[in-house]
Amino acid sequence: MKYLYFPGCSLKSTGKPYEESLLAVFSTLGTPLEELKDWNCCGATAYMAINEVKAFALSARNLALAEKQGGNNAVPHLVTPCSACYCLSLKTQNYLQQFPEIKRVVDTGLQAANLRYDGRLVVRHPLDVLVNDVGLDKVSSAVKRPLKGLKVACYYGCQIVRPFATFDSQWNPTTMDRLVEALGATPVDWPLKTRCCGGALTGTIREVGLRLGQLLLKEARKRGADMLITTCPLCQFDLECFQADMKGAFGEDVKMPVAYFTQLVGFSFGISEKQLGIERLFVSPELSKISVGG
Repeated sequence: MKYLYFPGCSLKSTGKPYEESLLAVFSTLGTPLEELKDWNCCGATAYMAINEVKAFALSARNLALAEKQGGNNAVPHLVTPCSACYCLSLKTQNYLQQFPEIKRVVDTGLQAANLRYDGRLVVRHPLDVLVNDVGLDKVSSAVKRPLKGLKVACYYGCQIVRPFATFDSQWNPTTMDRLVEALGATPVDWPLKTRCCGGALTGTIREVGLRLGQLLLKEARKRGADMLITTCPLCQFDLECFQADMKGAFGEDVKMPVAYFTQLVGFSFGISEKQLGIERLFVSPELSKISVGG
């Protein structure tokens, strides 16, 4: 199967380690990703808050480009790693199906750009592809550095399973947990895996945003986690980069490594830390200290 890849704005900037590790992992597994040509912003965040239909039009342009690049004789699959991009892409598909007036406006915009969207595209998350297409057996067989003894808090965030649960449970997702087990590590059992990290609030209602992030890190530490992994560039940035601010605001040190799940997978595969962008993290997970196969 051919997988197209939509990086979105974050994976080309602050989320660069996500892209680096994602491409390295998929290449190692023999499942290369072909980047979507001429992609644009997905329309999330500010666009969605100001003009929802324009946000749908931006997202629909990417969907139309993916159908075109995928060819007429196949069902294109678009791998969308960023949680916001993934959620809005699914929302766009759903709204174009449910609301004829929105579809009419969006289709008019696409026609002006000599594009059309037929609804053939399947939007996928890399977790979905790794677990359900590649398979955990193949992932496990690619492990060269088993992560035995490492306790990991798997943080899904509030967008990849809500409101659209296409590949996992909305309330208790386990895809990332099962992936971690395939690497030899132990996922901790914790109840906050889909609770908001406060990322959108840290820059607006700062104390509330910091508190939400602090509660997540505090609970992960309480459950014995050595590190937290996530699927979202904003969650990773918020939970890692504001730890000192959280300590200053609430008087409690919650220092903990926060990495992308693809970085942990890639490390277990024997891919170099530089290739995975691990040196870009502000709080080092010190994965090299893990006893190989210990």
